[in-house]
Amino acid sequence: MAEFKVCELEGMRWVQIGIRDETVRAEAGALSYLQGQVRITAKPPSPLSALKSAISEEALVRPSYTGTGTINLESSMGGYHTFEVAGESWILAKGAYWASEGGVTLGLHRERVLTSLWTGEGFIDYQTRVGGYGRVVLNAPGPVEEVTLEDERLMVEGKLVLARTEGLDYRLRRATTLVQSFFAGEARLRVYAGTGKALVCWTPYWNQYVMNMMER
Repeated sequence: MAEFKVCELEGMRWVQIGIRDETVRAEAGALSYLQGQVRITAKPPSPLSALKSAISEEALVRPSYTGTGTINLESSMGGYHTFEVAGESWILAKGAYWASEGGVTLGLHRERVLTSLWTGEGFIDYQTRVGGYGRVVLNAPGPVEEVTLEDERLMVEGKLVLARTEGLDYRLRRATTLVQSFFAGEARLRVYAGTGKALVCWTPYWNQYVMNMMER
């Protein structure tokens, strides 16, 4: 079983992966350095998969690292969150995928046209889907909390949900009536309904927040 460790130094965080005769995958371009007998491979996608990836701006080719050694991925001011996939499918927000064990399958999920339009993602919105068995690492702006829904609704403002189980229904809804929404200052909220789990980042790390403000 691969070992995923989140390291921290000088306000920066990165993921260190230890493998022993096994395979892991990581986001394209995420490698910082590695040590040991580790082979890197990247399988070209099919033409259709390449088109979907280009439309969604979501990388479909994630290089594999096979062998025995230590892999260090690039550092950031944000954070990383590891969770387990045990046969169910998860849908990840754009840019949230960072690494996973070899037993985790990767694919693409397409959101409803109306939902993607209202959220500003255009007519076609593809997101990464993970399934199979193993651990997945998310690229997160801050600490992540797992929220369990039992035939309930989770309503959030903005892109706070980094991942959700496929069984949750995702739509954009008005917070209240049209008039009340105007006075409340909450036009539309992202609503996740049903039974399942969601991984939510309520607030970023302070240095990530400062950097985001400087980039505006």
